Amino acid sequence: MSTNATRTFAELEPVPPEVFIAELRDQGTRYHDRHPFHRRMDAGELTREQLARWVANRFYYQKCIPLKDAAILANCPEVEVRRQWIQRIIDHDGTREGTGGIESWLRLGEALGVSRAELVSERGVLPGVRYAVDAYVNFARQRPWVEAVASSLTELFGPAAIRVRLDALERHYGWIDPAGLEYFRTRLVQAPRDADYALEIVTDRCRTREQQAAAVAALRFKTEVLWAQLDAIERGDTHPVGPGGPGRPDGPGRSEGPDGPGALAAPGA
Repeated sequence: MSTNATRTFAELEPVPPEVFIAELRDQGTRYHDRHPFHRRMDAGELTREQLARWVANRFYYQKCIPLKDAAILANCPEVEVRRQWIQRIIDHDGTREGTGGIESWLRLGEALGVSRAELVSERGVLPGVRYAVDAYVNFARQRPWVEAVASSLTELFGPAAIRVRLDALERHYGWIDPAGLEYFRTRLVQAPRDADYALEIVTDRCRTREQQAAAVAALRFKTEVLWAQLDAIERGDTHPVGPGGPGRPDGPGRSEGPDGPGALAAPGA
């Protein structure tokens, strides 16, 4: 056995930045645009019911993104980074009522026939989706802040997938009000900006091979979070049945949210 094979990441020299970036970008082969559910969406094969299930469950992910970013802010000791990273929360929460990415997703839901009240109630959120999203928020809270930043680098792969999805929704699902698709148009501007800054942070702060490997693992974890959500959405309504009924926020079949005992601990935490 070679000497290199027995050495740990902590003992290895870091790879050059271009190799490290290539390792991060290679995770794009695991991005959820390749999931069978998204492939069928892009091909125009989903029913209205399936699209409604998707938009309702994805809303839980959207509403938790600012919590993830707030966790990164809380753990980051660098004021310059915090000044820039906070823009992500502003983008999602908006600066006043009726603005921001969460509002845009509510409008998307309405365009797909799901009311605001239904989305906000979380009655349609599947246990697998809730569990995956809560795991992501807790990853950002529990892991080093640079690893949490690295997990956000799925935005490297997002714009290309969004362009395909936007075209598919407009071309195959003509009953959708085009105004409801504004969320995707806005993300085509925001996501490249956010990805460029996150990549700059990760490549600059990950100065050992061990840190580089942790960053790649964090991004891989995020691709699994996104994939797991679609696995649950594709299976459909598999809520446990019991007191409180399926989907009830106070029912027994849900996790306890990012703060509760049902939340996943982050890998390696």
